[in-house]
Amino acid sequence: MTRVLVVDDSQFMRTVIGNALTGAGYEVETAANGSEGVELADTFDPDVVTMDVEMPEMDGIDAVERIMATNPTAILMLSVHTERGAEATFDALERGAVDFLHKPDGTGSRNIAHLTDEVIETVDDLAEADVSSVALARASATAYTTGADRVSSPGHTTTTGSAVAGGSDVQSNVDHSAPGPSVTPGIGSDVEHDEPAPIAVDGERAAAPTIVIGASTGGPKIIERLFERLPADLEAKVLVVQHMPPGFTTRLAERLDDRSAYDVTEATDRQRLEPGEAAVAPGDFHLEVVSNLGETLRLGLDDGERVHGVRPAIDVTMHSAAERVSDALCGVVLTGMGHDGAAGIEAIKAAGGHTIAQDEATSPVFGIPCQAIETGDVDTVAPAGGVADAIVDAFTTDGENDD
Repeated sequence: MTRVLVVDDSQFMRTVIGNALTGAGYEVETAANGSEGVELADTFDPDVVTMDVEMPEMDGIDAVERIMATNPTAILMLSVHTERGAEATFDALERGAVDFLHKPDGTGSRNIAHLTDEVIETVDDLAEADVSSVALARASATAYTTGADRVSSPGHTTTTGSAVAGGSDVQSNVDHSAPGPSVTPGIGSDVEHDEPAPIAVDGERAAAPTIVIGASTGGPKIIERLFERLPADLEAKVLVVQHMPPGFTTRLAERLDDRSAYDVTEATDRQRLEPGEAAVAPGDFHLEVVSNLGETLRLGLDDGERVHGVRPAIDVTMHSAAERVSDALCGVVLTGMGHDGAAGIEAIKAAGGHTIAQDEATSPVFGIPCQAIETGDVDTVAPAGGVADAIVDAFTTDGENDD
C-alpha cells in the first residue's frame, strides 16, 4: 500500500487531509511540525509527503531540505496564497519539493473539499513518480552540457547517450531501432555548477526567434535553470506557460527576471514582446499570440473556459503561436502531469517549427513530455540540463552548437 506522510501544524488540516487520503486507499501518518516530519520520513518511509510551509520548531522549507538530503521523497507543498507564501513555496521548490497546492483562503470559490480532491489527484500521480528522477532533474538542471557529445538537428537522426548524475548513467528511454526524435545527451559527466553560465551562440542564428515553453509538476526549478543558460545573444522572444495559480506566476516571472539575461514579466493583455524579452502566462488566464509584426509579438489574455482542466493551458499558447508567428519557432514541453501541450507540439511541428521534449530520466513526472513524444512530432528529446542547448541548436547553423 502506498504510504503518505501529512505534515501540518493544524490539527484540522491533518485530520481532513489524512482522512481523505485514507479514504482513497492510502496508508497515512501525520506530523505536527517539520521536526516530526523529518523523523517520520525516516521511520515511516513514505512514498509521498504533503508539507505545510509555516510551522513551529521547524518550518516546511527546512524540513524539505533535510528530507531530500537524507531520504529523497516526492514532496507536495501546501501553501497559503499570499506574497510571503509564494516566496516560501519557491524556496521549498528550490530545495527539492516537486509541486505545490495553495490552501483556500476563503476569498474565492475554492474550499477544503476542492483542496482534498486536488491533494488526492496529485498524490496519485506523485506516488507513481520515480523519486530518483527528482534528484536527477535537480542535478541535471544545474549542470553544464557536454558539447562534444551534443547532437540536435531538425531531422530525425537518433543518437544514444546518457545523462550522468552522481556517477550513474541514465539511458534515454527512446526506441533507437526506428526513426524518431534526436536525443541530446547532455549533462556534465564530472562537474556540476551552482550557477550555470549562458550558452555561447556560435555560427549563424535565426533572426528574433520565438520560443514557447510549457510545464507543470516539477517545472519551476527546471525553467529557472533553463533561463540561466539561455543566451541573450539568441535575441529570442520567450513565452512561458507554467501551470500555477495567480500570484505564484507573478513570483515566477520575478525569479526568472532576476536569474536570466532576459527581461521577464508576467504577461499583460495587448503586451508587445520584443527580442530579448520573455512573458509568463498569468495564473487563471490563457496566453495567446495575437499578431507578429516585424520582430514584435502582440500578446493577449483570455479568461475563457479551462482547457484540459487548467488555465493557463500550454496548448492554447502553442496553437496561437503556430498560427501567427512568422519568425523561427520552437516549442518545448517539460515535466508535468497530463497531456496539455501534446496538441500544441503537433501544431508547432505542422507550422514548420522545431519541437523539444524533456526526457523521462530527468522528468519528476513524465506525463506531458511522454504524451508529446507519442505524437511523433518531437524533434529532440533532452535531459533537463540539455534543453537550453537543444533550443540554441534549433536556431543556429554552421557552428559548434549545430553538430
